[in-house]
Amino acid sequence: QVQLVESGGGLVQAGGSLRLSCAASGRTFSTNYMGWFRQAPGKEREFVAEITWSGNADYTDSVKGRFTISRDNAKNTVYLQMNSLKPEDTAVYYCAAAKYLGVYDNWGQGTQVTVSS
Repeated sequence: QVQLVESGGGLVQAGGSLRLSCAASGRTFSTNYMGWFRQAPGKEREFVAEITWSGNADYTDSVKGRFTISRDNAKNTVYLQMNSLKPEDTAVYYCAAAKYLGVYDNWGQGTQVTVSS
């Protein structure tokens, strides 16, 4: 089991920036893939970004060019730098870990991001 703890959420005005962090502990050999997902009120949870152990990243189209995912393997931490935030980015953001591609079976508790217009 991998324990994931997110931090860095908050309230920001449209156009602003936030940096989310997710620290992993426990069976960190199961963190080949680290991802960020989000869930807005009344909507299903959706994929935001993911990064492999070697640093290859992928993003959902709506955040490309605005968000950057990165990881520090020595610190077992993954980051999500969010720039040019929009009100539609408002959601609870979850960090997740997977040993195999697409199989996210470890989740953090979530951190709230609110973007005001």
